[in-house]
Amino acid sequence: MAPREQKTITYYLRPTKRGEYDFGLTRLYVQSPLALLSRRFNVGADKVVPVYPSFLRMRQYELMAVSNRLTDIGIKKTRRVGHSMEFDQVKTYVAGDDYRTVNWKATARKGELMVNAYTDEKAQHIYCAIDKSRAMKMPFEGLSLLDYAINASLILSSVALVKQDKAGLITIAEKTGSIVPADRRPTQLNKIMEVLYKEKTRYLETDMEALYISVRATLKQRSLMVFFTNFESMSALERQLPFLKRMAKFHLLMVVFFENTTLKTLSEEPAENVEGIYIKTIAEKFAFEKKLMVKELAKHGILSLLTVPQNLTVNVVNRYLAIKARQQI
Repeated sequence: MAPREQKTITYYLRPTKRGEYDFGLTRLYVQSPLALLSRRFNVGADKVVPVYPSFLRMRQYELMAVSNRLTDIGIKKTRRVGHSMEFDQVKTYVAGDDYRTVNWKATARKGELMVNAYTDEKAQHIYCAIDKSRAMKMPFEGLSLLDYAINASLILSSVALVKQDKAGLITIAEKTGSIVPADRRPTQLNKIMEVLYKEKTRYLETDMEALYISVRATLKQRSLMVFFTNFESMSALERQLPFLKRMAKFHLLMVVFFENTTLKTLSEEPAENVEGIYIKTIAEKFAFEKKLMVKELAKHGILSLLTVPQNLTVNVVNRYLAIKARQQI
């Protein structure tokens, strides 16, 4: 730039990952006319720009939930069993009451016609618990398992709010991270978004005892707790199982973990030599262990979802709708 010249410079950046982008000071380099002296000036102020996960995908699920078109993207429509109401009391029959709600046992005891009264179903508490430990660092198609868990949590929370449930969040690594108590206010999804957009994987193992203590302190009523984590071996599950069983005593717990797609591909490919046979055998062993984990969790009354990362969101929302339809919470 010439001396005393003014110029406005505009440039555009396209962030490719969620998180915080830090723009530091603007540095100006100034030289004397003969270039004998030069000096650097730092001007402006630091600026941090938040980059959130894509709203488009989330809004797509939300709009389809409102219009009951979730089947268009693979979400199954599950028929509700029984009433969509909660039992309130037994009362005397009055003209206009539904005869299908007659309580025959109470009628026989009382000597007059008695019916069951129902109230609208209360909002259930839905918590997404996200593991941020090294187990979620594994990459898949440009994203880590943590990224998939965050995207699925946001969409599940969005659908739950549309379905009049209360959504909450807990993050955990070597210590308890952020906690967002369940609520269904219009600003709740923004609160969850503000926590999740900058979360990163840690390099230590999950402290399940800290998670259990946080759950007991935060979740005051029976809730659906969707725990996003990953196990690569049966021994990894066995280390966490005692705490999972404790949480399952008080809440409906669903553990979501991932299939290793690379190992699955190796196990399906034909072996052409001894090395290929060895690799195929090891891959099949790990795949079989994943199925054993599902059975082990079921044995202790813990729901589980084993899925490939790209199908995580659809599978999680399907299970939530099925659980809600069966009134399991």
